[in-house]
Amino acid sequence: MKQKETSVAFSKYQVIAIVILALTQFSVVLDFMVMSPLGDLIMKNMKIAPSEFGVVVSCYAFSAGISGFFTATIADKYDRKKLLLVFYSGFIVGTLLCGLASNYWFLVSARIVTGIFGGVIGSISLAIVADIFELNQRGRVMGFLQMGFGISQILGIPISLFLATKWNWQAPFYLIVGLAIVIFTLSFFALKPIVGHLSLQRDNPIKHMWKTISNRNYRIGFLATAFMSLGGYLMMPWGSSFSVNNVGIAQSDLPLMFMIIGLSTISIMPIIGKLSDRFNKYSLFVASSIVMIISVVVYTNLGHVSFTVLVVVNMVMMAGIMARMIPSQALTTSVPEPKDRGAFMSINSSLQQMAGGIAALVGGAIVQQKNEFSPLEYFDTLGYVVIVVISLNIFFTYRVYNFVKKRN
Repeated sequence: MKQKETSVAFSKYQVIAIVILALTQFSVVLDFMVMSPLGDLIMKNMKIAPSEFGVVVSCYAFSAGISGFFTATIADKYDRKKLLLVFYSGFIVGTLLCGLASNYWFLVSARIVTGIFGGVIGSISLAIVADIFELNQRGRVMGFLQMGFGISQILGIPISLFLATKWNWQAPFYLIVGLAIVIFTLSFFALKPIVGHLSLQRDNPIKHMWKTISNRNYRIGFLATAFMSLGGYLMMPWGSSFSVNNVGIAQSDLPLMFMIIGLSTISIMPIIGKLSDRFNKYSLFVASSIVMIISVVVYTNLGHVSFTVLVVVNMVMMAGIMARMIPSQALTTSVPEPKDRGAFMSINSSLQQMAGGIAALVGGAIVQQKNEFSPLEYFDTLGYVVIVVISLNIFFTYRVYNFVKKRN
């Protein structure tokens, strides 16, 4: 990989912005990620099948996708700080409703509300990143933002599982609500208004969104992101159930497993971010994709193995997943023009979420379970589908890389 870019140091305010965005991302990611480790508890508590749990996961994604298209009409018309705070408020309300859920349909409804608001926060954050950070800073920024994923596994998911085991599966959502209120307060006082894009707007909102969608170069970025999401959502909802029912890990061992995986993830994220800013982003993406393909084959074909083997395989697979996301997102933020960033990121997030929703439904249709305590069937088939998706994603990301390279 040839050295191509020179790193630029962060200003004091940029550091503050990174902290705020990373904390925001942490809470939203935790709300979404906790569904997978809670999956086995929820399916057994509510006596629902994998396909029904797939609906719980996918309804968040579909509602987030629809919300993202609406947000695209207004994303470049308002102060990005205000948009972030409004949608974050709705996310807090939706998460509280998840904690109050007492039956399957209440939970489905609560996840829809959470998706409407929480599902587009990531796109708003990415637009903010593109507004206040240069291209050769964004890889490191993405690395720090993705650390929210690792921290959620080190602290959030183990603590959430402990609370769920000690009290009930709803308890983690109350924890997230409390954290989110603190993060909202910090964002309100510390984040500056972000209005530089407002002077660039001339079109009405609907026309602006349509021009963004119809831009051929933008569609290349949309397609690459959609396939990135497909690869992740296909397997993720069934992770805890596979570990417990197929590999034979005890439910009480899950918090430790997620903590170890999270520690390894958070350790590698800043390194990948620096490599992404220093070397060819596409080459790094391809190398990470190959690592993920190999680990997916091994993971989905595991039988009864030791806790250590399961953790090591998960660590390698997660490293591949996250190492793909950082250079991919850094490239994607460079696709839109400044005047279109908010709309582009919202549409991109929508397609990402809807692709994830489709993947969760497809995964739920492929994976079968005779009863709530029996092993998952056809999980290896699901792994092979993931490999095909990753391979297609390599091609689509190459097109994004070529476009960004030619323009810059």
